[in-house]
Amino acid sequence: MKSRIIVSVAIGCMFLWSCGNKSRSIDQANEGNTVIQQEDGSLVLNIDKAACYNDISNPASNTAEWKVVIAKPGRFKVWLTSATRDTTDLSYVNSVKVTFLDSFLEVDPVCDKVVKNSEDISYPYYRADSYLGSFYVLEAGAYNLQVISEKVLPREAMNQHSGFTEDTRLMSLLLTPMTR
Repeated sequence: MKSRIIVSVAIGCMFLWSCGNKSRSIDQANEGNTVIQQEDGSLVLNIDKAACYNDISNPASNTAEWKVVIAKPGRFKVWLTSATRDTTDLSYVNSVKVTFLDSFLEVDPVCDKVVKNSEDISYPYYRADSYLGSFYVLEAGAYNLQVISEKVLPREAMNQHSGFTEDTRLMSLLLTPMTR
């Protein structure tokens, strides 16, 4: 009888401990630059949440990187969101490169869509979305995604509240699921 109680207590402790570990791993997935797929299947990759690497001597190699967790695989459209003063010329000197899985997109961004009254961008800037292409994800899982552009600014520049120093600034990537 005494041994059954000890075994029951031991099993209960292991159960509680394992449940605690699961919740911690979910919390760790939400930390840092990890982006979890939203209920509608989209992923919003904000530049201020990315791990950024900047090269002062060659800004064209500036890189932002995110870890993305995809629960619903499929084909995703890739949109680049910019804050700009001039929607007719986004002023990207070099093409923007996006790498995801074994796929690579390289595009000179143009304004495909202007979003009026965007909550994250204030006047005199406008939100301009540029379609970059698409990626196919075969399986659910955690992956790394990178964007390389001279418009990936150092974190200090992103945190300035006095406004932008350039006409155009890269704000985010948006991955939206393609539907039939």
